[in-house]
Amino acid sequence: MKVVALRETAPGEHRVAIVPDAARAFAKAGVELAVESGAGERAGATDAAYERVGIGVESDRAALLAGADFLLKVQPPGEDELTALRPGAVLISFLRPLDEPQRAAALAERGVTSFAMELIPRITRAQAMDALSSQASLAGYRAVLLAAQGLGKVLPMMTTAAGTIAAGRLLVIGAGVAGLQAIATARRLGAIVEAYDTRPAVREQVESLGARFIELPLDTADAEGAGGYAKAQSEEFLAKQRALLGERVHAADAVITTAAVPGARAPLLIDEETVIGMKQGSVIVDLAAAGGGNCALTQPDQPVVAHGVTIFGPTNLPSEAAVDASRVYARNLANLLALLVKDGALHIDLEDEVVRGALLTHESRVVADAVRARLGG
Repeated sequence: MKVVALRETAPGEHRVAIVPDAARAFAKAGVELAVESGAGERAGATDAAYERVGIGVESDRAALLAGADFLLKVQPPGEDELTALRPGAVLISFLRPLDEPQRAAALAERGVTSFAMELIPRITRAQAMDALSSQASLAGYRAVLLAAQGLGKVLPMMTTAAGTIAAGRLLVIGAGVAGLQAIATARRLGAIVEAYDTRPAVREQVESLGARFIELPLDTADAEGAGGYAKAQSEEFLAKQRALLGERVHAADAVITTAAVPGARAPLLIDEETVIGMKQGSVIVDLAAAGGGNCALTQPDQPVVAHGVTIFGPTNLPSEAAVDASRVYARNLANLLALLVKDGALHIDLEDEVVRGALLTHESRVVADAVRARLGG
Protein backbone atom coordinates (compact mmCIF):
# COMPACT_ATOMS: atom_id res chain seq x y z
CA MET A 1 0.00 0.00 0.00
CA LYS A 2 1.28 3.45 -0.86
CA VAL A 3 1.34 6.02 1.94
CA VAL A 4 2.01 9.61 0.90
CA ALA A 5 2.48 13.03 2.49
CA LEU A 6 2.21 16.39 0.78
CA ARG A 7 3.81 19.75 1.28
CA GLU A 8 1.36 21.55 3.58
CA THR A 9 -0.14 24.63 1.93
CA ALA A 10 -2.06 26.20 4.83
CA PRO A 11 -0.63 29.63 5.72
CA GLY A 12 1.99 29.42 8.46
CA GLU A 13 2.11 25.62 8.45
CA HIS A 14 5.69 24.32 8.44
CA ARG A 15 5.13 20.78 9.70
CA VAL A 16 5.03 17.63 7.59
CA ALA A 17 3.35 14.29 8.24
CA ILE A 18 6.25 11.99 7.29
CA VAL A 19 9.87 12.63 8.28
CA PRO A 20 12.96 10.56 7.46
CA ASP A 21 13.48 9.71 11.13
CA ALA A 22 10.14 7.88 11.16
CA ALA A 23 10.92 5.60 8.21
CA ARG A 24 11.69 2.66 10.47
CA ALA A 25 8.46 3.12 12.44
CA PHE A 26 6.39 3.19 9.24
CA ALA A 27 8.27 0.18 7.90
CA LYS A 28 6.66 -1.97 10.60
CA ALA A 29 3.37 -1.59 8.73
CA GLY A 30 4.94 -2.89 5.51
CA VAL A 31 3.93 0.08 3.38
CA GLU A 32 5.56 2.07 0.56
CA LEU A 33 6.26 5.69 1.53
CA ALA A 34 6.41 8.73 -0.75
CA VAL A 35 6.40 12.49 -0.20
CA GLU A 36 5.94 15.48 -2.43
CA SER A 37 9.20 17.18 -3.34
CA GLY A 38 9.92 19.93 -0.83
CA ALA A 39 7.37 18.60 1.67
CA GLY A 40 9.81 18.52 4.56
CA GLU A 41 12.13 21.43 3.85
CA ARG A 42 10.45 23.73 6.39
CA ALA A 43 10.75 20.96 8.98
CA GLY A 44 14.45 20.38 8.39
CA ALA A 45 14.05 17.39 6.04
CA THR A 46 15.52 17.63 2.55
CA ASP A 47 14.45 15.52 -0.41
CA ALA A 48 17.85 13.83 -0.24
CA ALA A 49 17.28 12.90 3.40
CA TYR A 50 14.05 11.12 2.46
CA GLU A 51 15.72 9.28 -0.40
CA ARG A 52 18.57 8.09 1.83
CA VAL A 53 16.11 6.12 3.98
CA GLY A 54 14.16 4.73 1.04
CA ILE A 55 11.24 7.16 0.97
CA GLY A 56 10.23 8.13 -2.55
CA VAL A 57 10.16 11.78 -3.56
CA GLU A 58 7.79 12.83 -6.33
CA SER A 59 7.32 16.27 -7.87
CA ASP A 60 3.94 15.60 -9.53
CA ARG A 61 1.46 16.43 -6.76
CA ALA A 62 -1.61 15.31 -8.71
CA ALA A 63 -0.07 11.94 -9.61
CA LEU A 64 1.04 11.42 -6.02
CA LEU A 65 -2.50 11.99 -4.77
CA ALA A 66 -4.07 9.85 -7.47
CA GLY A 67 -1.88 6.89 -6.52
CA ALA A 68 -2.25 7.22 -2.75
CA ASP A 69 -3.84 4.46 -0.72
CA PHE A 70 -3.21 6.55 2.41
CA LEU A 71 -2.81 10.33 2.57
CA LEU A 72 -1.19 11.61 5.76
CA LYS A 73 -1.55 15.31 6.52
CA VAL A 74 -1.18 17.83 9.31
CA GLN A 75 -3.86 20.33 8.29
CA PRO A 76 -7.24 19.31 6.85
CA PRO A 77 -7.25 18.80 3.08
CA GLY A 78 -8.10 21.65 0.76
CA GLU A 79 -10.77 21.31 -1.89
CA ASP A 80 -8.20 20.41 -4.55
CA GLU A 81 -6.71 17.68 -2.38
CA LEU A 82 -10.10 16.26 -1.50
CA THR A 83 -11.28 16.04 -5.10
CA ALA A 84 -7.98 14.45 -6.17
CA LEU A 85 -8.34 11.61 -3.66
CA ARG A 86 -9.86 8.52 -5.17
CA PRO A 87 -12.88 6.87 -3.51
CA GLY A 88 -11.67 4.22 -1.10
CA ALA A 89 -8.49 6.08 -0.17
CA VAL A 90 -7.72 6.62 3.52
CA LEU A 91 -7.01 10.05 4.98
CA ILE A 92 -5.39 10.55 8.39
CA SER A 93 -5.05 14.11 9.60
CA PHE A 94 -6.21 16.76 12.01
CA LEU A 95 -9.72 17.37 10.65
CA ARG A 96 -11.48 19.56 13.27
CA PRO A 97 -14.49 17.24 13.17
CA LEU A 98 -16.49 18.81 15.99
CA ASP A 99 -15.82 22.39 14.92
CA GLU A 100 -16.18 21.89 11.16
CA PRO A 101 -18.44 18.83 10.73
CA GLN A 102 -19.31 19.69 7.12
CA ARG A 103 -15.83 18.50 6.13
CA ALA A 104 -16.76 15.04 7.40
CA ALA A 105 -19.87 15.09 5.22
CA ALA A 106 -17.77 15.99 2.19
CA LEU A 107 -15.30 13.19 2.91
CA ALA A 108 -18.13 10.69 3.24
CA GLU A 109 -19.69 11.88 -0.02
CA ARG A 110 -16.34 11.42 -1.75
CA GLY A 111 -16.10 7.86 -0.41
CA VAL A 112 -12.93 8.57 1.57
CA THR A 113 -12.26 6.66 4.77
CA SER A 114 -10.89 9.15 7.26
CA PHE A 115 -9.41 9.14 10.73
CA ALA A 116 -9.36 12.37 12.75
CA MET A 117 -6.38 12.71 15.05
CA GLU A 118 -8.55 14.81 17.39
CA LEU A 119 -10.71 11.73 18.00
CA ILE A 120 -7.92 9.45 19.26
CA PRO A 121 -9.24 8.18 22.61
CA ARG A 122 -7.53 9.50 25.73
CA ILE A 123 -6.62 6.06 27.04
CA THR A 124 -3.28 4.61 28.10
CA ARG A 125 -3.00 2.30 25.11
CA ALA A 126 -3.45 5.19 22.67
CA GLN A 127 -0.89 7.56 24.20
CA ALA A 128 1.65 6.82 21.46
CA MET A 129 -0.92 7.98 18.89
CA ASP A 130 -2.21 11.01 20.79
CA ALA A 131 -1.20 13.84 18.48
CA LEU A 132 -3.27 16.41 20.35
CA SER A 133 -1.04 15.84 23.36
CA SER A 134 2.24 15.73 21.46
CA GLN A 135 1.47 19.02 19.74
CA ALA A 136 -0.05 20.68 22.83
CA SER A 137 3.13 20.02 24.77
CA LEU A 138 5.14 21.96 22.20
CA ALA A 139 2.53 24.74 22.22
CA GLY A 140 2.88 25.10 25.99
CA TYR A 141 6.64 25.35 25.69
CA ARG A 142 6.52 27.94 22.92
CA ALA A 143 3.86 29.95 24.78
CA VAL A 144 6.27 30.62 27.64
CA LEU A 145 8.99 31.73 25.23
CA LEU A 146 6.50 34.07 23.56
CA ALA A 147 5.47 35.49 26.92
CA ALA A 148 9.09 35.98 27.96
CA GLN A 149 9.87 37.72 24.69
CA GLY A 150 6.93 40.07 25.06
CA LEU A 151 7.69 41.05 28.65
CA GLY A 152 9.81 44.05 29.49
CA LYS A 153 11.38 42.15 32.40
CA VAL A 154 13.19 38.87 32.92
CA LEU A 155 11.64 35.73 34.39
CA PRO A 156 14.42 34.48 36.70
CA MET A 157 15.59 36.23 39.84
CA MET A 158 18.97 37.82 39.17
CA THR A 159 21.52 39.20 41.59
CA THR A 160 23.58 42.01 40.11
CA ALA A 161 26.04 44.58 41.40
CA ALA A 162 23.22 47.08 41.21
CA GLY A 163 20.88 44.96 43.30
CA THR A 164 18.55 42.00 43.00
CA ILE A 165 15.99 41.67 40.21
CA ALA A 166 12.86 39.92 41.45
CA ALA A 167 11.65 36.83 39.62
CA GLY A 168 8.75 37.26 37.21
CA ARG A 169 5.33 35.93 38.17
CA LEU A 170 3.50 33.75 35.65
CA LEU A 171 -0.06 32.44 35.87
CA VAL A 172 -1.22 29.44 33.84
CA ILE A 173 -4.97 28.95 33.47
CA GLY A 174 -5.83 25.44 32.36
CA ALA A 175 -3.56 22.60 33.44
CA GLY A 176 -3.95 20.20 30.55
CA VAL A 177 -0.98 19.02 28.49
CA ALA A 178 -0.16 22.52 27.19
CA GLY A 179 -0.62 24.10 30.59
CA LEU A 180 1.56 21.58 32.39
CA GLN A 181 4.34 22.02 29.84
CA ALA A 182 4.03 25.80 30.21
CA ILE A 183 4.42 25.41 33.97
CA ALA A 184 7.49 23.20 33.57
CA THR A 185 9.09 25.57 31.07
CA ALA A 186 8.41 28.68 33.15
CA ARG A 187 9.85 27.02 36.23
CA ARG A 188 12.99 26.06 34.31
CA LEU A 189 13.33 29.70 33.32
CA GLY A 190 13.09 30.72 36.97
CA ALA A 191 9.60 32.22 37.13
CA ILE A 192 7.31 32.05 40.14
CA VAL A 193 4.35 30.10 38.78
CA GLU A 194 0.73 29.75 39.83
CA ALA A 195 -1.82 27.61 38.04
CA TYR A 196 -5.57 27.18 38.04
CA ASP A 197 -7.84 24.51 36.63
CA THR A 198 -11.47 23.64 37.25
CA ARG A 199 -10.46 19.98 37.65
CA PRO A 200 -9.24 19.37 41.21
CA ALA A 201 -7.57 16.14 40.06
CA VAL A 202 -4.73 18.05 38.37
CA ARG A 203 -3.56 19.72 41.60
CA GLU A 204 -0.95 17.03 42.28
CA GLN A 205 0.51 17.38 38.78
CA VAL A 206 0.72 21.17 39.09
CA GLU A 207 2.45 21.01 42.45
CA SER A 208 4.84 18.28 41.30
CA LEU A 209 6.18 20.77 38.75
CA GLY A 210 6.88 23.38 41.41
CA ALA A 211 3.87 25.63 40.87
CA ARG A 212 1.27 26.79 43.37
CA PHE A 213 -2.22 25.48 42.66
CA ILE A 214 -4.93 28.12 43.02
CA GLU A 215 -8.14 27.05 44.69
CA LEU A 216 -11.32 29.04 44.14
CA PRO A 217 -14.57 28.68 46.12
CA LEU A 218 -16.48 27.20 43.19
CA ASP A 219 -18.41 23.95 42.79
CA THR A 220 -16.24 21.95 40.36
CA ALA A 221 -17.59 18.48 41.11
CA ASP A 222 -18.61 17.90 37.46
CA ALA A 223 -15.89 19.99 35.80
CA GLU A 224 -14.26 17.02 34.08
CA GLY A 225 -15.87 15.33 31.09
CA ALA A 226 -15.08 12.30 28.96
CA GLY A 227 -11.43 11.67 28.20
CA GLY A 228 -10.22 13.98 30.95
CA TYR A 229 -11.25 17.16 29.12
CA ALA A 230 -12.80 20.11 30.93
CA LYS A 231 -16.58 20.38 30.49
CA ALA A 232 -18.39 23.48 29.35
CA GLN A 233 -19.72 25.45 32.31
CA SER A 234 -22.66 27.79 32.73
CA GLU A 235 -22.28 31.54 32.23
CA GLU A 236 -23.05 32.02 35.92
CA PHE A 237 -20.13 29.76 36.82
CA LEU A 238 -17.83 31.55 34.37
CA ALA A 239 -18.79 34.98 35.71
CA LYS A 240 -17.91 33.93 39.27
CA GLN A 241 -14.71 32.35 38.01
CA ARG A 242 -13.65 35.53 36.18
CA ALA A 243 -14.26 37.64 39.26
CA LEU A 244 -12.32 35.32 41.55
CA LEU A 245 -9.43 34.87 39.11
CA GLY A 246 -9.07 38.61 38.60
CA GLU A 247 -6.87 39.11 41.67
CA ARG A 248 -4.40 36.44 40.52
CA VAL A 249 -4.37 37.84 36.95
CA HIS A 250 -3.58 41.32 38.32
CA ALA A 251 -0.66 39.95 40.34
CA ALA A 252 0.95 38.23 37.34
CA ASP A 253 3.50 39.61 34.94
CA ALA A 254 2.44 37.08 32.32
CA VAL A 255 -0.68 34.95 31.92
CA ILE A 256 -0.98 31.88 29.70
CA THR A 257 -4.49 30.59 29.08
CA THR A 258 -5.16 27.15 27.63
CA ALA A 259 -8.79 26.44 28.50
CA ALA A 260 -10.71 24.84 25.64
CA VAL A 261 -13.78 22.64 25.34
CA PRO A 262 -13.89 20.35 22.26
CA GLY A 263 -16.55 21.48 19.82
CA ALA A 264 -17.53 24.57 21.80
CA ARG A 265 -16.41 28.17 22.14
CA ALA A 266 -13.48 28.59 24.48
CA PRO A 267 -14.64 29.85 27.90
CA LEU A 268 -14.18 33.57 28.53
CA LEU A 269 -11.86 33.80 31.53
CA ILE A 270 -10.39 37.30 31.27
CA ASP A 271 -12.72 40.19 30.45
CA GLU A 272 -11.66 43.70 29.48
CA GLU A 273 -12.18 45.01 33.01
CA THR A 274 -9.64 42.48 34.28
CA VAL A 275 -7.16 43.49 31.58
CA ILE A 276 -7.53 47.13 32.65
CA GLY A 277 -6.39 46.16 36.14
CA MET A 278 -3.26 44.31 34.98
CA LYS A 279 0.27 45.66 35.36
CA GLN A 280 1.55 47.95 32.64
CA GLY A 281 3.76 45.94 30.30
CA SER A 282 2.31 42.57 31.29
CA VAL A 283 1.51 39.88 28.72
CA ILE A 284 -1.28 37.43 27.97
CA VAL A 285 -0.68 34.45 25.68
CA ASP A 286 -4.08 33.01 24.77
CA LEU A 287 -3.70 29.47 23.42
CA ALA A 288 -7.46 29.19 22.98
CA ALA A 289 -7.51 31.90 20.29
CA ALA A 290 -8.60 29.48 17.56
CA GLY A 291 -11.72 28.66 19.57
CA GLY A 292 -12.73 32.26 20.27
CA GLY A 293 -10.16 32.99 22.98
CA ASN A 294 -10.09 32.96 26.78
CA CYS A 295 -9.50 36.71 26.79
CA ALA A 296 -12.16 39.12 25.53
CA LEU A 297 -9.56 41.17 23.62
CA THR A 298 -7.74 38.32 21.86
CA GLN A 299 -7.37 38.47 18.08
CA PRO A 300 -6.25 35.22 16.40
CA ASP A 301 -2.65 35.50 15.19
CA GLN A 302 -2.71 39.26 15.67
CA PRO A 303 -0.89 40.77 18.68
CA VAL A 304 -3.02 43.36 20.46
CA VAL A 305 -1.85 46.06 22.87
CA ALA A 306 -4.71 47.22 25.09
CA HIS A 307 -4.56 49.18 28.34
CA GLY A 308 -0.81 48.67 28.45
CA VAL A 309 -1.09 44.88 28.15
CA THR A 310 0.16 42.87 25.15
CA ILE A 311 -2.17 40.03 24.17
CA PHE A 312 -0.98 37.28 21.85
CA GLY A 313 -3.44 34.87 20.23
CA PRO A 314 -1.32 32.29 18.37
CA THR A 315 -3.29 29.52 16.68
CA ASN A 316 -0.44 27.26 15.55
CA LEU A 317 2.54 27.43 17.91
CA PRO A 318 3.66 23.83 17.22
CA SER A 319 4.46 24.87 13.64
CA GLU A 320 7.09 27.23 15.04
CA ALA A 321 8.92 24.15 16.34
CA ALA A 322 8.35 22.31 13.07
CA VAL A 323 11.35 19.97 13.29
CA ASP A 324 10.35 18.35 16.57
CA ALA A 325 6.62 18.82 16.04
CA SER A 326 6.84 16.90 12.75
CA ARG A 327 9.00 14.22 14.31
CA VAL A 328 6.57 13.39 17.10
CA TYR A 329 3.52 13.78 14.86
CA ALA A 330 4.97 11.34 12.32
CA ARG A 331 5.49 8.82 15.11
CA ASN A 332 1.88 9.30 16.23
CA LEU A 333 0.76 8.55 12.67
CA ALA A 334 3.05 5.55 12.28
CA ASN A 335 1.68 4.00 15.47
CA LEU A 336 -1.90 4.47 14.27
CA LEU A 337 -1.05 3.13 10.82
CA ALA A 338 0.31 -0.04 12.42
CA LEU A 339 -3.22 -0.76 13.68
CA LEU A 340 -4.75 -0.23 10.24
CA VAL A 341 -2.49 -2.24 7.92
CA LYS A 342 -2.21 -6.00 8.35
CA ASP A 343 -0.27 -8.16 5.89
CA GLY A 344 -0.02 -5.26 3.46
CA ALA A 345 -3.77 -4.55 3.34
CA LEU A 346 -6.16 -2.15 5.02
CA HIS A 347 -7.81 -3.78 8.00
CA ILE A 348 -10.31 -1.70 9.99
CA ASP A 349 -11.09 -3.56 13.21
CA LEU A 350 -14.15 -1.87 14.67
CA GLU A 351 -13.71 -3.94 17.82
CA ASP A 352 -10.50 -2.02 18.49
CA GLU A 353 -11.29 0.94 20.76
CA VAL A 354 -8.62 3.16 19.23
CA VAL A 355 -9.58 2.44 15.62
CA ARG A 356 -13.28 2.82 16.31
CA GLY A 357 -12.75 6.02 18.29
CA ALA A 358 -10.63 7.77 15.65
CA LEU A 359 -12.70 6.70 12.64
CA LEU A 360 -14.58 9.66 11.19
CA THR A 361 -15.93 8.45 7.83
CA HIS A 362 -16.16 5.00 6.28
CA GLU A 363 -18.15 3.36 3.48
CA SER A 364 -19.54 6.76 2.43
CA ARG A 365 -20.94 7.49 5.89
CA VAL A 366 -20.01 9.72 8.79
CA VAL A 367 -19.54 7.14 11.54
CA ALA A 368 -18.40 9.25 14.51
CA ASP A 369 -21.53 9.66 16.64
CA ALA A 370 -20.69 13.11 18.00
CA VAL A 371 -19.99 14.47 14.51
CA ARG A 372 -23.07 12.85 13.02
CA ALA A 373 -25.16 14.49 15.74
CA ARG A 374 -23.76 17.90 14.79
CA LEU A 375 -24.79 17.24 11.21
CA GLY A 376 -28.34 16.56 12.38
CA GLY A 377 -28.41 12.82 12.12
